[in-house]
Amino acid sequence: MKRHTIPLVTVLVVLTTACAAFGQGQGGRQGFQNLSEAERERLRDARERFDTMSPEEREKFRAEMRERFGSRRQMLGREQQLEVIAAIQGQLAKLKAAVESIDPDARSRVRDLPDDERAKLREKMMASMRERQTALRAINEHLAKLGGPGRPGPDTRGSAGELKAIYDLAVKEKATETAKSIEKLMARYRRQSPGGMPGPRPRMERPPRPDRPGQADSGRRARPFALPTFDGKTVNLADYKGKTVVLEWLNFECPFVKHHYDKGSTMIDLAKKYKDQDVVWLAINSTSNTTPAANAAFAAKKKLPYPILDDRSGKVGRAYGAKTTPHMFVISPNGSIAYNGAIDNSPLGKTPAGQKLVNYVDKALAEVIAGKEVSTRNTKSYGCSVKYPK
Repeated sequence: MKRHTIPLVTVLVVLTTACAAFGQGQGGRQGFQNLSEAERERLRDARERFDTMSPEEREKFRAEMRERFGSRRQMLGREQQLEVIAAIQGQLAKLKAAVESIDPDARSRVRDLPDDERAKLREKMMASMRERQTALRAINEHLAKLGGPGRPGPDTRGSAGELKAIYDLAVKEKATETAKSIEKLMARYRRQSPGGMPGPRPRMERPPRPDRPGQADSGRRARPFALPTFDGKTVNLADYKGKTVVLEWLNFECPFVKHHYDKGSTMIDLAKKYKDQDVVWLAINSTSNTTPAANAAFAAKKKLPYPILDDRSGKVGRAYGAKTTPHMFVISPNGSIAYNGAIDNSPLGKTPAGQKLVNYVDKALAEVIAGKEVSTRNTKSYGCSVKYPK
């Protein structure tokens, strides 16, 4: 590993410089890709509110966009480049440590462990995943610094030539894995046009707007759907027109869901509490590898007063933007989404210090039934990621 660390970093540096040259005119899109999820969400929110902003807020927003996407980076000096490369090496070490922290056989034996050990192992795996993502983001940020401003034709050829030279050297020294890595990276970041000149970069996919499939923010119309239950019936959302509907994304193998069914009965109690007030509760399982028998057994064991809908295709989950289990949506009688987010502010029963337990769904249902404006319309859901089909 140590033997190839410097060559691999060199490849990444040259590749980034080449990509910066190939991607002229792509600065805004590339800038968006470099944002964190929180920053992207804030940008989307600002874009949606632009028409209602005051002139001062609009000017402030434009200035921020010009500063973030409008300026071109300056090429770093030699010492600065070496500092950034050293930082990349440090992040590579963190990335390696995060990968090695998890036993390769952990995933295969997780279901055989007792509940408490399974929860701990999953938390450790999630922590490892977060550490890997953090290291990769940091590496991308450092590589972006090394990219510098885009350059016209002759320099683009030079960067491509440097990559080809590194590739030839790897082949000559029989560094097969390194050569394959370079080939994959070059194929990913540029396509070859006739004559061997770098062709245009593939068009980047824009993130979906809130009014398109993949998003279901509060205030938007709830997307219609019809899904089978795991016991052979069919549930159509249109049948509940004029009623309040709660959608609960469910995966009964997830520790966060288990907390609400094993250590308490949060969902069942809420469904029973509002059953006589024209509130319909529907659980939806978008876990691709779940089975009808397992869902039927869970429903019988917990004596669920509501059905579990079969969304193993992931079509409805993706249309609503369901990200975690649990992820909750409250649909008002007029068909709009009144609430989107977490069930409460207490993941695994751990309420933040200094805060009181708040059940967001309970609060939203009470306000909808009373004809009031929902005070908390959006929160960030927590739990396990929805296991959609690939």
